[in-house]
Amino acid sequence: MQRYLWSLVVLGSVALAGNPERAGQAGATQLLINPYARSSGMGGLNIANCYGIESVIINPAGIALTRRTEFLFSHTRWLVGSDININAFGFAQGFRNGGTLGIAVMAFDLGQFERTTIDNPDGGLGYFSPTMLNISLSYAKIFADDRIYVGATLKLIHESIPDAAANGVAFDAGVQYRDKKGNFKLGVALRNIGPQMRYRGEGLSVRANLGGAGSTFTNAVLTPTASFEIPSVLLLGASYRIGFGGETELKGRESSTGGVGGTTDYMFSIVPMVGFYAHSFQNNQLGAGVELRYKNYFMVRGAYLWEPDITDKEKAQNAFNGLNFGATVELPFKSGENRYSTFGIDYSYRPTYFFNGTHSIGARLYL
Repeated sequence: MQRYLWSLVVLGSVALAGNPERAGQAGATQLLINPYARSSGMGGLNIANCYGIESVIINPAGIALTRRTEFLFSHTRWLVGSDININAFGFAQGFRNGGTLGIAVMAFDLGQFERTTIDNPDGGLGYFSPTMLNISLSYAKIFADDRIYVGATLKLIHESIPDAAANGVAFDAGVQYRDKKGNFKLGVALRNIGPQMRYRGEGLSVRANLGGAGSTFTNAVLTPTASFEIPSVLLLGASYRIGFGGETELKGRESSTGGVGGTTDYMFSIVPMVGFYAHSFQNNQLGAGVELRYKNYFMVRGAYLWEPDITDKEKAQNAFNGLNFGATVELPFKSGENRYSTFGIDYSYRPTYFFNGTHSIGARLYL
């Protein structure tokens, strides 16, 4: 399975030939936004140990850890004060062959904008709401005695305003490796590989006089639009779980904790993580964080994601200052004879230089 890891690294090196000077030249940059509360509290550094349907935004290999059925909903107030909200929904179903199928939807609420035209630049024509939607279909499978996880995602991208829209597709692939005890983990993922996108539609046409001087004949003329690339990114990460306090039974959480099967884990765990993001259209990012767990039912986490000029808000390429915080409460309940399920609440906060930070809250049901 090592060849899968190296294949992703080599392919990523070829695909990510960009540099920070290309910042702002990509489109569909919403593909880089993490709307999920659990992983965003770690700054997306859980590349090696993300699990469940939320892995669709980090490393699709982690979806394989859903062995039964999982539902997830998350709501994000993006850059509070900008009136942008993001809703995300996910569903994953595990199969007996060790494979898992996942579906995830991310929809943006960008608010209302006043409609204007060339003839009516001051508006007065009503309002419209842009549409921005990502739909992901993922499949992941377990190999090598529960130590290698491989996953892939096909994403459909849709952006539109009245009478104009852009549609595209993107592909993600990822691998996770876990040692026999499930303590040491490595992860590699390549995200947002796909063809260029372009806006098309009647809204890009104007009526023009094509007959020359004295002619009253007009015809619709389509305004050409430039195509744009999507923001590819290569992710590398590692983590190590340090457990103490003895082992304890985990009701209903046998595989979605990120372990290697079984129903026991440490009473307390400390999980340091490191990760690297190689971007094609902005600065690369390097980060470290830690997650503290009690029986995997209560977790707190924090991380710092560094990039050049991140401490200088005048030069930084994004509004975030690198800090990320989060917490999870996940409790078991009996859902059948000798069968337990869990219900969890996740929260994250990401402070920013501008606006008032980003808040995410999510609910997770593992059946």
